Amino acid sequence: MKNRKIAIIGLGYVGLPLAHAFAHNGYSVIGFDINKQRIEALRAGIDATMELTAEQLNEVEATLGYSAQAEDLRECSIFIVTVPTPIDSANMPDLTPLIRSSQMIATLLKKGDIVIYESTVYPGVTEEVCVPELESLSRLTYNKDFFCGYSPERINPGDKEHTVSKILKVTSGSTPEIAEEVDALYRSIITAGTYKASSIKVAEASKVIENTQRDVNIALMNELALIFHTMHIDTKEVIEAAATKWNFIKLSPGLVGGHCIGVDPYYLTYKAEDLGYTPNLILGARQINNGMGKYVAEQTIKEMIKADKKVNRAKVLILGMTFKENCADMRNTKVVDIIKELHDYNCTVDIYDPWVEKDRAKQYNMIDNPFESIQRYDAIVVAVAHCAFESFDTQAYESISTEPAVLIDIKGVLKEYTWRL
Repeated sequence: MKNRKIAIIGLGYVGLPLAHAFAHNGYSVIGFDINKQRIEALRAGIDATMELTAEQLNEVEATLGYSAQAEDLRECSIFIVTVPTPIDSANMPDLTPLIRSSQMIATLLKKGDIVIYESTVYPGVTEEVCVPELESLSRLTYNKDFFCGYSPERINPGDKEHTVSKILKVTSGSTPEIAEEVDALYRSIITAGTYKASSIKVAEASKVIENTQRDVNIALMNELALIFHTMHIDTKEVIEAAATKWNFIKLSPGLVGGHCIGVDPYYLTYKAEDLGYTPNLILGARQINNGMGKYVAEQTIKEMIKADKKVNRAKVLILGMTFKENCADMRNTKVVDIIKELHDYNCTVDIYDPWVEKDRAKQYNMIDNPFESIQRYDAIVVAVAHCAFESFDTQAYESISTEPAVLIDIKGVLKEYTWRL
């Protein structure tokens, strides 16, 4: 197997760690990305996503190359696609990156090659959307001349403990023989083991329901929070009490963003509705979670009014811009919903996130550490539970607040607060 050269298509949060894992285990790998700046940075030993260190990149220098030229992949016989699968403004699946990647690979396909998809999709995309593209341009026949596999990514951005090799991997192939070959390929780098699904569609479905289940469960917590706030009951205390039962699933309310949980359910609902079934529970969960940013902003305004503070032109500080704690990933962050709503109230909003370089969020007023400035804020919203924010005590938060301090805590970071989700 290691005599087969591997191409990883897409070098983001998923593709780069995967490419490193294969290269680290002795495979010859070429990482491909259409972003030439990304390629240049990786060649210089810099990973802007902060998933890999310069030392990790340097240790596979002999077995991992980078390119933005499709022609450089011609000697590869295994192609692994890890491109984004976003949604458009109407919450419809946007398969453009996947289709274009398939078209590019088709120009390189040879007899015996295997194309493995890792991008999250609805059941059927690999064989109903991607394979026709591969066949059309390559003029090769599926399951005769070339083969496919699907192995959904399970990487958790920013998580240095559950890395790609330590997460059990679901695999599948277009024939029983290819399924075994794909499984063996991943088994050789995944120490946590693999699970061979019975078909590509089963593997595709397994991935999309992982995040859909989590989305629905968090939506339940968010709806409970909305109910408990009307009852003047602390939601966090309720959850702590309920969690004393052995089979209670302990989740917390909050913003649901990112590249997976806030996106993947729409792939499943799209396919369900296309087949004539309306998935009311999943769509209802999406509606609840999508409304939480607006709700937090409204509660912030209410607390400022209670504190007898002028809302118009009020200065608000938001701590955290990423979609989750202790990582630099801003994809589909719902913090932007809070910012937009506060802007609608004509508030001035400053954002501080130690994980985000200012030039990555130029459309927002990103600032340096506010705890080292003389600026005072009418309200402070702790939107992301970065460890850096937990290191400051109540006095530090009050020192950068106008009196009385209005401290809004979304993620349970503060010991003392005005309002929390």
